[in-house]
Amino acid sequence: MSKSKSKSKNKSWKRHQLESSSLPSNLWRVASIWNRANPQLRDIVPYEPGKPIEETARELGTEPEAIIKLASNENPLGPSPKAVHAMRAALENAHLYPDGSGFYLCTAIAPKLDLARENVILGNGSNELIEFLGHAFLDPERQDEVIASQYAFIVYKLIATSFGARIVEVPSTDYQQDLEAMLEGITPKTQLIFIPNPNNPTGTLISQRAIDSFVSRVPEEVMLVFDEAYFEFLDDLPDTLRFVREGRNVIVLRTFSKIHGLAGLRIGYAVARAEIIEVLHKTRQPFNVNSIAQVGALAALEDDAHLRKTKRVVDKGRAYLQEQFAKMQMPFVPAAANFVMVNVGDGCAVFEELLRLKIIVRPLKGYGLPEWIRISVGTMDENKKLIAAFRELKRRQ
Repeated sequence: MSKSKSKSKNKSWKRHQLESSSLPSNLWRVASIWNRANPQLRDIVPYEPGKPIEETARELGTEPEAIIKLASNENPLGPSPKAVHAMRAALENAHLYPDGSGFYLCTAIAPKLDLARENVILGNGSNELIEFLGHAFLDPERQDEVIASQYAFIVYKLIATSFGARIVEVPSTDYQQDLEAMLEGITPKTQLIFIPNPNNPTGTLISQRAIDSFVSRVPEEVMLVFDEAYFEFLDDLPDTLRFVREGRNVIVLRTFSKIHGLAGLRIGYAVARAEIIEVLHKTRQPFNVNSIAQVGALAALEDDAHLRKTKRVVDKGRAYLQEQFAKMQMPFVPAAANFVMVNVGDGCAVFEELLRLKIIVRPLKGYGLPEWIRISVGTMDENKKLIAAFRELKRRQ
């Protein structure tokens, strides 16, 4: 048969298939995709990041400089100046592939934690490290379970669901993580337990005593993950790294996105005993962390002045915001990190009203908290403009 006749026959067959279907052709194609896609993906609602400054400025017909973004817990002072200088120089070598294992950065991180380089792995942000854990320890055929708090970082649920695991959301009491209820939720199918500390979006912190008691009672075979993205903002951080040094099945996640101001570079790291890190390395793509991010993080790691200045600004700003919320009788959850969760009655409506006043915050309907918004601590000028905006909204009521 000639090639032209073969092509004609194939086209006729495809046309017959579409015409014989009871669905319109476009719906037939969509249905066929979901018949082929992993079924657990149907019910996943993609993570919704904070509204971009540029898009907001375009919608409002203003300049990006006029927009105040207090939605994504970013560093109000920007990136580490040392990191910026190092990254500019590193651009000269952008034609070269990055260090695949992150040798120099891991070597710099490890001694600061009293660990070895073999205890550290880099990720394209902490989110990729969470995905590594899914690849490594979740098996859809086993019907594995993952435990997290009711109001914990939503990515835990997204990753668990994408790997076919059942997410066990433990009810929260007063927006705190209930470790005792988590213990009661452990079954033979439990593979991972996620504990963000401080928690996002509530901002609450778990004490050292509570963590010690909890860890001592978690079965050895369960992987326990402490997500410490905001640990540098704390005055007295609970020590979870000692569990790694003791050789327990504990993974600690940290990031350069927050206090170091490198959120746009997507770089974080995990620490665990060497055997766990070896397993995680087998799940990552080659060159998963770009070279500019590695250079920037290495420089930021040594910029103690920027870290201290950021913490002072955040401490002062958080205290100011909470004091003003109290004066305006706006319920809030006392926070330990660089954001505050505030009850405004209708989070989505207030988000839209503040948006029209050129201020971006984060509504929390997706977390099952429709009355609340999360507000990142900004510069003092930004914080004062936010409070003035709230007072303006109250006057309109």
